[in-house]
Amino acid sequence: MHLKGLTVVIFGGKTGLLGQALTDAFRKAGAKPIPLSSVDCDILNPLEVERLLDKKDPDLLVNAAAYTQVDQAEDEEEMAFALNATAPPLLAVQAAKRYIPFIHYSTDFVFKGDKQTPYSVYDEPNATSVYGISKADGERGLLKLGYDRTLIIRISWLFGPGRINFVEKILSLCEGRDKLTVVDDQTGSPSYAPDIATHTLNLIEHDATGIYHLANSGETTWCGLATAAADLAKSACTIDPVPTSAYTTKAIRPAYSVLDLSKFIETTGITPRTWEDALKTYVLKDLKKQPIH
Repeated sequence: MHLKGLTVVIFGGKTGLLGQALTDAFRKAGAKPIPLSSVDCDILNPLEVERLLDKKDPDLLVNAAAYTQVDQAEDEEEMAFALNATAPPLLAVQAAKRYIPFIHYSTDFVFKGDKQTPYSVYDEPNATSVYGISKADGERGLLKLGYDRTLIIRISWLFGPGRINFVEKILSLCEGRDKLTVVDDQTGSPSYAPDIATHTLNLIEHDATGIYHLANSGETTWCGLATAAADLAKSACTIDPVPTSAYTTKAIRPAYSVLDLSKFIETTGITPRTWEDALKTYVLKDLKKQPIH
């Protein structure tokens, strides 16, 4: 599919970390993105969605909207399931009516994290948190619907410009402290939002459907990611590793949720750059944390 000139409706495109990156990537590719927020359209209201799509007449429908507050989801189960499990199939039905591609994003949290090798697209979801279970339910709903132009992309550990995220939070804490502690027994694949957006476009151009995993290449722990970011920013703050048990959180996090990117690489012929390289772009270019010479 060639993207030039196509109209793309992006739910979650105005304020979301990924949505903003997608809007930018589609624009650069010569498409006409229409970024939307929950104020513009309630994705849980099929009539409202239908009216909007009739008016905009898109060639592509992207769902980058989700309930992403992992700990809060344990208390707000109903809201998490509404946005993460109920909404995706409702949107896919609207895409199916128009026979246009539907792109939906899921997460590494659909996995329990009890493996020691990267999770493949063929591994069965076995989430333990409300957030993870609700996202897995959204995937299941889409697969059950069986619309043949559906693309589900699982992503993980997202960082990038446009919205507060783990990396920015760490660097901001580093400015006011001499020492931080960050967990070092959770391992995953950091993902730079603009790279995820670009690689989403690569998949669309290859008419990809089904489930794919997307992240930057390589793996690290939260402590490893924090340390690398602080080093790039030339911060004097020391970052010490601690076990997950040092922090009490409502939701259980996967201990290991590295995503296997081989299906994406085989489909597109592209190997995503390393998370270290992507982090360098984010810290030095986007956040302008220039090293002191």
